[in-house]
Amino acid sequence: MPAPRSSDTRDRILETAAALVSGGGLEAVTFDAVAARLGVTKQAVIYWFPSKVALLSALALPGLRGEARVAIEAAAGASCPAETARAVVRAVIGFHLADLARFRLMYLSPQIGATAAARRTAAELVTQVHPVTGEMYAAIAAALGDGPTARETAVALHMAALGPVLMAALTEAIDDPLRHAPDQLADRLAALLAAGAGVEAERRS
Repeated sequence: MPAPRSSDTRDRILETAAALVSGGGLEAVTFDAVAARLGVTKQAVIYWFPSKVALLSALALPGLRGEARVAIEAAAGASCPAETARAVVRAVIGFHLADLARFRLMYLSPQIGATAAARRTAAELVTQVHPVTGEMYAAIAAALGDGPTARETAVALHMAALGPVLMAALTEAIDDPLRHAPDQLADRLAALLAAGAGVEAERRS
C-alpha cells in the first residue's frame, strides 16, 4: 500500500537507506530495496526522492554541512594559526565522536561494494560535496593567514582530525576499545598540530 505523504515517511526512508548503505555500500541502495524494507511501493519512495543521488545526498550532506559548520566556527574564534589548528582539529573530532554511526555513513560506507555503478553515483555526489568542503577549507585557510600553503594546511588539519575518529569507529565496531580515550587522543593530536602550525607561522613572519 502507498506510504502516507508525510515527513515521517521521508525520515523512515532515510533511516532505511542509511541501514542499507551501512550493510552493503552505495550499491545496496535501490528504490526497490528501500520500498521492500518499508513495506511501501517504489513510487512512495520516488515521491520523496526522485533519484538515487537525491536520496544519498539527503543522507550525506547534513553531516558534511554540520562538520563544516563546526570547523568554520572554530576557525572564526581563533586568534592565531596555532589556536586555529587546535580549535579546528578538536571541533571536527568532537563532532564525529558524538555520532560514530554518522561518521561511518559519511566516510566509511561509500567504500563498501564500490562497483562501477556505485562509483558513478559517488561522482555525482561529489559535485555537491565540493562546495561544502571548499567553504570549510577557505575559512580555515583564512584563519591560518592565507599564506601560500594555508589551504594545503587546512586540508591536512581536516585529514589529521579524521584519523582518531576512524580508529574509534573501527575499534568500537569490533568491541576492542582504544587503550587511550578518544578525547585524550584528540587533545594530544590537537596540541601537536597547534605547535606545528605555530612554527610554520613564525617561519613565514
